[in-house]
Amino acid sequence: MKELQVYNVKGQKVSSLKLDEKLFDGKVNEAVLHEAIVMYRANKRVGAASTKRRSEVSGGGIKPWRQKGTGRARTGSIRSPIFRGGGSIFGPKPRDYSYSIPKKVKKKALLSSINSKLNDGNIIIVEEIKLDKIKTREFVDIFKALKMAEDKVLLVVEKVENKLRKSAGNVKNITVKSADNFNTYDVLANKKIVVTEKSIELINKRVSL
Repeated sequence: MKELQVYNVKGQKVSSLKLDEKLFDGKVNEAVLHEAIVMYRANKRVGAASTKRRSEVSGGGIKPWRQKGTGRARTGSIRSPIFRGGGSIFGPKPRDYSYSIPKKVKKKALLSSINSKLNDGNIIIVEEIKLDKIKTREFVDIFKALKMAEDKVLLVVEKVENKLRKSAGNVKNITVKSADNFNTYDVLANKKIVVTEKSIELINKRVSL
């Protein structure tokens, strides 16, 4: 059974925690990871690119030259797609790129992403992270004590309280998510994962198939 050390906010070892070996067995399914990441990246796309079609380009209301006798091709408008400044033929229009994958695939992907971090030793368990006031320095000091102030970190807590959210707001390399809201992309986009002890049970429920 996988056993991890539990640290306090001062970076001291206080206890150990055994993970469910049926879930956190170190197995990584790269196929579902790829499928999930492609979906999350597609869902982030804005899809606002837009080009003007022939009917939307201004001008071109008059026939540029007579039909016959000039030696040039017959044309009815200088806004035809074959002319410079003309409309686009197959240019992009605003669209929604988002889609979804089955819930079971999402669960498998999330579990695989967590297992990949476990295999690399990049998951840290902390007792609790609770701030008495909104103070960015105190928040950063916690990660300095854990020796990961310079790393890109995902902090998973039971619930994102207002003081914690605002204290972390100006820290670019640390993302704070609740245990019921982080996803595969969040895990793989960060080097280290810091999880509070109370969040483990919620994560177990999320990844149980």
